[in-house]
Amino acid sequence: MIRDIILTQKRELEQKIKEKYIKRNVPDANIPGGMIHVITGPRRAGKSFFGMHQLLQKEPFGYVNLDDERLVKVQNFDEILEAVSSVYSNPLTLLFDEIQNLPDWELIVNRLQRRGYQLIITGSNSNLLSSQLATHLTGRHLPIHIYTFSFNEYLSAFELELTDAERMEKFNDFLVNGGYPEPLMKSIDYSQYLQILFDSILFKDIVKRYKIRKPGSLENMANWIISNICTDFSLQSLSKQIQISSVHTIKRYLSYLEEAFVFFTLPRYSFKVGAQQQANRKIYCYDNGYYKAKAFRFSNDWGKLLENLIATELMKRRMANGSKLYYWRGRNDEEVDFVILEGQKVTQLIQVCWNSRQSKTREREVRALLNASRQISNPSLIVLTHNEETTEKFSWFGQEGLIRFIPAWKWLLEEPA
Repeated sequence: MIRDIILTQKRELEQKIKEKYIKRNVPDANIPGGMIHVITGPRRAGKSFFGMHQLLQKEPFGYVNLDDERLVKVQNFDEILEAVSSVYSNPLTLLFDEIQNLPDWELIVNRLQRRGYQLIITGSNSNLLSSQLATHLTGRHLPIHIYTFSFNEYLSAFELELTDAERMEKFNDFLVNGGYPEPLMKSIDYSQYLQILFDSILFKDIVKRYKIRKPGSLENMANWIISNICTDFSLQSLSKQIQISSVHTIKRYLSYLEEAFVFFTLPRYSFKVGAQQQANRKIYCYDNGYYKAKAFRFSNDWGKLLENLIATELMKRRMANGSKLYYWRGRNDEEVDFVILEGQKVTQLIQVCWNSRQSKTREREVRALLNASRQISNPSLIVLTHNEETTEKFSWFGQEGLIRFIPAWKWLLEEPA
């Protein structure tokens, strides 16, 4: 039976490899031999495809998809290894997909590496992988983060030389639909695809894994959050909104949703660690398409979509370059959307504003930037807009600053500083 499962997976893989592939812009893809390649990121973001096309290229390998419950239930892993060796003619390189489903996977990976196998493993649970790797595979693995398509990768799918007007039109589609590869490459309806994927992550990756007794409560919480992305919250306020009395349960559910790459949160910037820990956090989802597919809304909130998109891009850059990401709020509730900390220095303050030409909106965003700049030692100041591009000098209560207004689609295509 095990050999039949591996053989079926091989046939499915052979068909998938023939599909069109968009090269991923991953700076740490060239990892030296002998190291375990650990690819993490959301489900269906293209982790295994990246491993096959950019790490393995045309190198022969054996493949096991551990999303198959029949394989996970196998008591002796050597039976799976024997089946892989038979089907793939004794490969020395192995690709294990969604390895977090396998009990004691870290011990098995450790053993296989000692036996001389070259290993690539993928996983859709950030905490499970990182904690186990740190414990059992210290110094012998390097992580690679694969998320849904960036805007640059999204444009690559069209294989056309685009004008600026055409890029902006594609950007508007990307802003609403998000960057999941499969619906783009196969012209599948985004909303239907993401509704199914969202629910699958909740019930398969969270409810089943953590044996949650009241899955309806988790579902209500996830649906409320997706409808309220880009807002700040406390565990107490979230408890009241979704009517779960236990703050500990709220905290636990939130950690599960973050580990599964559904949502992530940003802390408030403060010079005092205690104040930072006590302040509300802001919450975002990893892909804009979830907002269209699952949020309770009557129309697109363009400002919210734009802010969430920039948040996800900054999160990707943070994972690549090691910077830290916050939001800032002043005493009078003025807010800067994103604070970029590199080392011990704040290098950028970024506002996101859909309609930056509206006078009251412009004044509010500029004042917040200048006020924050006065307190955070003059970093570069940026406003990401829908379509405005200019650089202007502003002053407010003696504080001066040069502010760069950049169309978000252009900023997304720039090389990170």
